[in-house]
Amino acid sequence: MDVRQLLYFVEVSRQKSFTKAANILFLSQPSLSKMVKSLEEELQVQLLDRSGRQLQLTDAGEAVYEHALRILHAMDELSSSLYDVLQLKKGKITLGIPPVISTLYFPKIIGDFKKKYPQITMQLMEYGANKMEEEVANGTLDLGISVLPVDEEAFDVLPFKQDEMTLIVSAEHPFAKAEKVSLNQLEQESFIFFTEEFALYDRMVATCRQAGFEPTIAYKSSQWDFMAGLVGENMGISFLPHSLYNKLHNDNIVSVSLEGEAIPWHLGIVMKKGKYKSYALRQFLAHLQS
Repeated sequence: MDVRQLLYFVEVSRQKSFTKAANILFLSQPSLSKMVKSLEEELQVQLLDRSGRQLQLTDAGEAVYEHALRILHAMDELSSSLYDVLQLKKGKITLGIPPVISTLYFPKIIGDFKKKYPQITMQLMEYGANKMEEEVANGTLDLGISVLPVDEEAFDVLPFKQDEMTLIVSAEHPFAKAEKVSLNQLEQESFIFFTEEFALYDRMVATCRQAGFEPTIAYKSSQWDFMAGLVGENMGISFLPHSLYNKLHNDNIVSVSLEGEAIPWHLGIVMKKGKYKSYALRQFLAHLQS
C-alpha cells in the first residue's frame, strides 16, 4: 500500500468527486481514478459507491477513511518533527479564527508575528467555533480560537481573552432608555442570533432557556455587523460581546446592561490533545500569550 493511495482516496472522499479532487491534487481524473481503484483491488473491497450523482463511502470505505486520516496525520507529524530539526525557524501554521473575532485582535497579532518570523507561513481559515473544533480534532488545523468551555479531554486549551455579552437594541426600542433589563423581560422579544455553527448560538439559546423561555428567533446570520444593522433597524434584539459592540460606532444601536450574573464570553487557544507542536507553532503560541 502506497501513502499516495491513501492521500488520494482521502481527498476523493472529502470532495465526493473525482473531478474536484483531481483539480485540488493537480492530477488527471483518469490517473486519480486508477490510483483509487488500485487501492480497492489491493484491499479487495469496494471503498466508494459510484452509482449516484455524488460519490459516497461504503461501510468499508468509512473504516479505511478513518484509518487513512490517522496514518496521514502521523506522517505529517513525522515530517514536522524532522523539519524542525533540519530547518529550525521555518515552518507552517494552520490557524482557525471565528469570523466573529477575526477583525478584533488578529490583524495586528499576525502582522507582528510575521515581522518577527518572516519565514514561517501562516494559513488562516475562518470557521464558526463548532466547526473549528471539528477541524482541530481531525488535524486539519494546528490550532483554533474557540469560545470556552470546550471538551478538555479532547483538546489542550490555553486561555486567550475574557469578555462578557451585552444586550443590544435599537435606539427606538423601549429598552434603550432602561438602566438594566432582566433576561425574563425578553421573553416576548424577537431575537437576531448567529447561525448554528457558531458557539454563540448555543450559548444564547441556553441562556434564554435558563431564564425560563424559548427564544423567538427572527433572523440568523454569520455576520455580526449585519446582525447589528438589523438591530439598528429595530428588526429584533441581540447579544454581542462588549468588545464587538465597542467597534460598531452606530448611533442607532444601544447597549443595555443585564441584571444578575454576567454572561461570559471567554476565548481560548484550542489544540488537539497530545498533538505534536512544531517549532513554528510553539513560537506562535508564545506570541499569542504575550
